[in-house]
Amino acid sequence: MEHIAIMRKSWGLLKKIKNGNKKIESRWYKNKYPPWGRIREGDIIYFKDSGEPITLKTKVDQVKFYSDLMPEKIEQILLEYGSDEGIGLDSVDDFFLSIKDKKYCILMFLSDVENIEPFEIDKTGFGAMSAWITLRDINNIRKDTEEPSKTQKQIVEY
Repeated sequence: MEHIAIMRKSWGLLKKIKNGNKKIESRWYKNKYPPWGRIREGDIIYFKDSGEPITLKTKVDQVKFYSDLMPEKIEQILLEYGSDEGIGLDSVDDFFLSIKDKKYCILMFLSDVENIEPFEIDKTGFGAMSAWITLRDINNIRKDTEEPSKTQKQIVEY
């Protein structure tokens, strides 16, 4: 599967992925949202800042799913993986406060980080606020390719 992770531009996370300071992408939820149960080792994640084109591609080396989280477990995850997640020591407390009530966490270990030729996507049907898109083929929503037929789209879920 292929995935598109849409990042908050103001956090500067794409730069951290590019320079190797962020080796894990995490998603924290109160409910099970994609990519929960849809992402696997070997999948590809394309990254983009909100409002910008896709510029980065990585491979998923490993995935860890955590459920029924309590603040103590969240703190343990942050202590173990926070630095590889790109969270600086000065930001851990603020980050913890923003996720302390989440019940689910997905850690995606990234490898083979590659800058790619920027391209836009058409998020029609995925919702304007979607932060994660899962599909079989990224070319189905690329704006710079021919429009695929409906049978060719094979969109899984956002």
